[in-house]
Amino acid sequence: MSLGISIIGIIENIAVRGGASSPTTLAPKKDSQVVNKPYPNYKVIVLNDDVNTFKHVAECLQKYIPGMTSDRAWELTYQVHNEGQAIVWVGPLEQAELYHQQLSRAGLTMAPLEKA
Repeated sequence: MSLGISIIGIIENIAVRGGASSPTTLAPKKDSQVVNKPYPNYKVIVLNDDVNTFKHVAECLQKYIPGMTSDRAWELTYQVHNEGQAIVWVGPLEQAELYHQQLSRAGLTMAPLEKA
């Protein structure tokens, strides 16, 4: 067996050199680096419809989207009306799902969540 002969040859070679004081082990080589990837963000998008009033949309945005000011809510409401949709919040999936559900339950027409 060639495997047995090569191992014996290695042992004999070590013995001829005077032996080894301790066995040498090599640490496994890292083939890849660890890359930290952030979780993806999701967009909460309100769509225009013929049902909701401007006031209702602005009030819902202020009520359910954290940090939403009255001025920003009205800007987004006009964007929904004029452009057909507006991204009202972007962030982690679980929060996006909550805000999407709350706005939907309040009667706003919502687009499906999208990755940002």
